[in-house]
Amino acid sequence: MLFSTVTSRITSFLAASSSLWNHARPPKLNAQPRAAVPTATAAALQFELRHLHATSADGRVLLHDVQEAGISALALGGEPTTYPLRTQRVTTHRPASMDAFHNARVRSMRFRENAVVDWDKIEVDGPDVNDRETLLVLAKMANNAYLLPDEQGWYPLGKYWNDSIPVGWEPDDDGFRGHVFATPDNSTVVLSIKGTSAAFIGGGGPTSKKDKLNDNMLFSCCCAHVDWTWTAVCGCYRGGWKCDQNCLEDAMVEDGLFYPTGINLYNNISYLYPNSDIWVTGHSLGGALASLLSVTFGAPAVAIESPGEKMASSRLHLPSPPETQPITHLYHTADPIAMGTCNGVLSSCFLGGYAMESRCHLGKSIVYDTVSNLSWSVDIRTHTIVNVIEKLLADPWPPAVDQGREVPEPVTEEDCIECYSWDFGDYPSR
Repeated sequence: MLFSTVTSRITSFLAASSSLWNHARPPKLNAQPRAAVPTATAAALQFELRHLHATSADGRVLLHDVQEAGISALALGGEPTTYPLRTQRVTTHRPASMDAFHNARVRSMRFRENAVVDWDKIEVDGPDVNDRETLLVLAKMANNAYLLPDEQGWYPLGKYWNDSIPVGWEPDDDGFRGHVFATPDNSTVVLSIKGTSAAFIGGGGPTSKKDKLNDNMLFSCCCAHVDWTWTAVCGCYRGGWKCDQNCLEDAMVEDGLFYPTGINLYNNISYLYPNSDIWVTGHSLGGALASLLSVTFGAPAVAIESPGEKMASSRLHLPSPPETQPITHLYHTADPIAMGTCNGVLSSCFLGGYAMESRCHLGKSIVYDTVSNLSWSVDIRTHTIVNVIEKLLADPWPPAVDQGREVPEPVTEEDCIECYSWDFGDYPSR
């Protein structure tokens, strides 16, 4: 197994350079005049699996390189070794200086001052989120981040996947994991991130405890303080409906949480591929992390069935570019986690110990109204990515077909309010 190809010397260089309850109605989607479906401006890019990534219990980024010999053998045998994703030109904003970006975060967190961040407006090839087949392949990439190549539920994208040696699936690993794909010329890289492995919705495994901690930090109103029976994930609750904002924001960036780990991983990948466009994808928690990395680095992201991450972005003090971030959410109306309704004492999330109280999403959202069009019941079991792959993206969506599309149109969310009962302010501990 190859441990992180970035040595301690390189890691030092990277570090220096980067230095409620919610019962409201679902957010209103911004109704805009229907536009023509954008046409991909380039031929489909072909991606091949390059690395497995994981983070060890002590915070090291682990990478396993997929062997070139496997690609050659499969090519000779006529097996597919690349996977197509159609592209479209995407306007994105990247911080002109990562040092200035992180300094702005620090000033905002410590002094409540808004520093000006200069953004570079650029156009890159991003995933064509209007193309159903592209979304389907990205969803399979996100799904496979949960599994071993020979594990039940794995979606084969060619036999080549089965030659991969696992990394990050050892019993004592508790960090997040996933895969790294790249085009043959390294022009574009796709980073997939695993979501929550929760036993009560059909998952589990060695990462479930750490996943749950991150869910309750990122998506709860105040440290997962629901009532006196819950064990909070940080000490910021101050009684009644009061939460200390400073304490909460400090807790969001503690070592071992997934956002700082994701920054480290992204820096490692961008060091290995310095001239590449990087896309990020994931399901559930993995999708939210993909979105937060998109805000930080300006990377196009596709988040599938993600909880609302807008509140976490604000608490992390991520300076926002002047226009909509290149983030696309894909979810359906029967999923209470993505819709922000999996809360209350009778909800499955509450019974499982998850305080999923956020509901507002960044970027634009592709929303499948499965409740109205398919008569699906709102049920946490619909949250699994398999439902998206096999029941939503497998065929064109009939209501979208009536509009000359194969998937619902991406639109921004409006009138989204969360944690409205809480009072966040300066409430130091006594």
